Amino acid sequence: MKLDKSALKKSLTGILPPVTMPFDEKGHLVPNAIAPQIDWIFESGADAVVAGGSTGEGHALNDGEFRDAMAATHEAVNGRKPFVAGLIVNSTLEAIERVRLLDGMKVDALQVTPVHYLFKPGPEATIEHFRQIWEECGIPILIYNVIPWNYLSADLMLKIMDEVPGVVGMKQSSGDLKSLSDLVQSAKPDNLVLSGIDALLYSAFAMGADGAISALTSALPGATSKLFKLTREGKHEEALEIHWKLNSLWNVLRHDNLPACVKYIQHRQGLPMYGPRAPMEPVSAEQKKAIDAALKGLI
Repeated sequence: MKLDKSALKKSLTGILPPVTMPFDEKGHLVPNAIAPQIDWIFESGADAVVAGGSTGEGHALNDGEFRDAMAATHEAVNGRKPFVAGLIVNSTLEAIERVRLLDGMKVDALQVTPVHYLFKPGPEATIEHFRQIWEECGIPILIYNVIPWNYLSADLMLKIMDEVPGVVGMKQSSGDLKSLSDLVQSAKPDNLVLSGIDALLYSAFAMGADGAISALTSALPGATSKLFKLTREGKHEEALEIHWKLNSLWNVLRHDNLPACVKYIQHRQGLPMYGPRAPMEPVSAEQKKAIDAALKGLI
């Protein structure tokens, strides 16, 4: 399959917020709550959505829930903007089988982590992992570089993008702005370089990153979309004003229950309140107080 990588890059440039998964008090998925969230994300100015990633607690979804969540997202998007499906998997076969659950849906790209359990494959096995997913599924792939003990170097990701035609880009996470800088500098013009580094979105955009998929883009799609636009336009003073406000908010968010914090921030902007899936802890009263104070000037 021949890809028009330039067109795909253009369509996936900008702010691509993760969809948070709405779980009820018993931890059950509420698929019909996904559509109002996606409408709100698009109305806020975002350019696409990603379902099934970390902020979306994709690691906690079984196959049936994954299918239901992706179907609800696909239906809500309804072709208005691109839809990226996230795969958090532990084997090549698991990735392929999950993609088969998407049959009948128009998915513009896959966001795929390296395998994340204890054992780390070598560089050639990692390249083959992404190659087999592409060859079996035929959907463009974004590498989601987030696994601490299977962290891919910038050189390896560039090699994967060179050797596997369907790997069109990557999302750099884990606070590693240096690797993001190397990727922006060395990637080919039709490669997509996205940031997942919430504390430094402005820095990533100023260096030339093509956009972001991150918790803050889900929590505040309007503010982060404005930040991206201002930075692209060279209006750095205005962009920095937003950056400092986002930085203050990020400093009070607890990573271990970050998806729960994002859902609370979404709720503060009018969406129904849903919790995380146990054993992740819900947002505490103390956290809510700190978040509320940091949100001043952002919503």
